[in-house]
Amino acid sequence: MSKTRARFWAVVGVLLLAGCAHKPVAKVDNSDQPYRIGREDVLDVAVWRDGDLSRTLPVRPDGYISMPMTGDVLAAGKTPTELAEEIKERLKPYVQEPRVTVIVREVNSTRIFVTGEVTNPGAYPLRGRVSLVQAIALAGGFTDFANANRIVVIRNDGNGGQIPVRYSDLISPDGGQDVVLRPGDTIVVP
Repeated sequence: MSKTRARFWAVVGVLLLAGCAHKPVAKVDNSDQPYRIGREDVLDVAVWRDGDLSRTLPVRPDGYISMPMTGDVLAAGKTPTELAEEIKERLKPYVQEPRVTVIVREVNSTRIFVTGEVTNPGAYPLRGRVSLVQAIALAGGFTDFANANRIVVIRNDGNGGQIPVRYSDLISPDGGQDVVLRPGDTIVVP
C-alpha cells in the first residue's frame, strides 16, 4: 500500500474514531443567528422592476459595495435584510417606492487557516460546523515531521486566545473534547 493511501486511511480511521467518542463534543449552534455579510462575499442585489440597478456585487476588502445612485455602502457586518433596507433608503430620492432584495450568492469571508506540518497548508472555507480533526483532514493530514501533540489553535477573539491541543487526546477512547473552529482561526501544527 502506498504511503499516501495509508495516510488517507489513517485519517479516515481517526475521523471515524472521533465520531465514536464517549464524551459529548462541545457544540456551537449558530442556527438562530442570521448570517452577517463579510468581506469578499458576493451579493445579488435586486431592485424590483429596475434591471439597471440590479446586479451581482463583490464585497470589497474594505467591507463596502458600490452601486449607482447609492455610492459606497458598508455591507460587512450587516445581515442581508439590514443591507437591503439601507440601499432602499438611499434609493428613495431617485426611485419611487424601491423594493430591494439582497441575497448572498457566495460566502467567501469565513475561512480557517492551517499551517505547519500538514500535507496541504492553506486557507479553507468554513462551511457549517468544522472541528479541528476535520480541518486537519481537509489539509491532508500530518507530514512525517509533525508534532501532533503540540498543535495550537490561534483564535482572534479579542482575548489573544491560543488553544493548545494534544491530538492524541482528541482521538483517545476517553473521548477528548474536539475544538469547534470559528471564522479566522489558525491551526499551527509544529
